[in-house]
Amino acid sequence: VQLQASGGGLVQPGGSLSISCAASGSISSINAWGWSRQAPGKEREGPACIQSSGGDIYYADSVKGRFTISADTTTNTVYLQMDTLSTGDTAVYYCASTNPWYGSLWSTLRASEFDVWGQGTQVTVSS
Repeated sequence: VQLQASGGGLVQPGGSLSISCAASGSISSINAWGWSRQAPGKEREGPACIQSSGGDIYYADSVKGRFTISADTTTNTVYLQMDTLSTGDTAVYYCASTNPWYGSLWSTLRASEFDVWGQGTQVTVSS
């Protein structure tokens, strides 16, 4: 499986940004995919994930109500719409996938626990 992230950039606090991730290869091995973010000096955090079937969705408390994750099963693409962004959302966002569905554990998964990583995309929230 290969994951290709796109989007990201610079946005002012309170603004919105959308990032996406396209999967290719043996996507049948993916049961859950989403985003894991890493900011300098902070713990890795998984803000959101979705089952590949488009069923269950998980959001970390830090983004609940502001971020929306969705998946297009026809194009094998997952999207993360980020609204009301704050400086605390600044991070490199990595698209990642797992075979198991971890649910709320997605937020604290270690890097080694993801099955596949895509390249990161920088999201910077700054005035």
